[in-house]
Amino acid sequence: MASHTGELTPAVRVKDLHRSFNKAGGVLNGLDLDIAPGEFVALLGRSGSGKSTLLRALAGLDRGVTGTGRIEVPEKVSVVFQDSRLLPWKRLLDNVTLGLRVANAAERGVQALAEVGVAGREKAWPHELSGGEQQRAALARSLVRDPELLLADEPFGALDALTRIRMHTLLRKLCEVHQPAVLLVTHDVDEAIVLADRVIVLDDGVVRHDARIDIHGRRSQADPAFARLRAQLLTELGVEDDHDAPGRPTRAHLDERAAS
Repeated sequence: MASHTGELTPAVRVKDLHRSFNKAGGVLNGLDLDIAPGEFVALLGRSGSGKSTLLRALAGLDRGVTGTGRIEVPEKVSVVFQDSRLLPWKRLLDNVTLGLRVANAAERGVQALAEVGVAGREKAWPHELSGGEQQRAALARSLVRDPELLLADEPFGALDALTRIRMHTLLRKLCEVHQPAVLLVTHDVDEAIVLADRVIVLDDGVVRHDARIDIHGRRSQADPAFARLRAQLLTELGVEDDHDAPGRPTRAHLDERAAS
């Protein structure tokens, strides 16, 4: 959608957002944020910086929390959490189509499961799936609704390293096809650089750093631009870069194993 100036209207617009849980101080302290349609934004920050509070505010899940400010989001919003939140008493297809009120809900659910690589498991119970398969189903449940905004709160944090890399590849492909605006909350700087168009660092409830990722082609830790951006973001987070610490597997090694 274009504005009267010819620019795209943001998919997300947040102005002067305040949120607090007690009288001691705020979690969000006058935060401003715009996200363009189709833009993938990664949100970094130390614990308590307000990342998940912002995501829950955008999702409308922070009822009862004290706060003020302006929030504009699209009508169609989906959320993916760290745990898949599949209902254990419902089969996989029923989980994916839960609440989907369209005539061809089952057909769309089957297509969504195939799209995320879980075809043929429609009648499986959630406990019969691996952690990676459960998160694939959670993505299918979100994307079957064709969201204009996808909110992801550390969706791969509980997965092992190889499964996480496979999920990164899947999410990138799905976003290229569906083109929602995405806000990904993560603690993983490498994950942010690999996936996002833009990285934001929150500190004390406000945006402290906001930069587009200007790395063309495949994003690899072997690329000096990747290493420079990683070091910059770690500095913003107040973390020493221990990427080359002995015994730590590099993403390149993990990528090779994930592809095998």
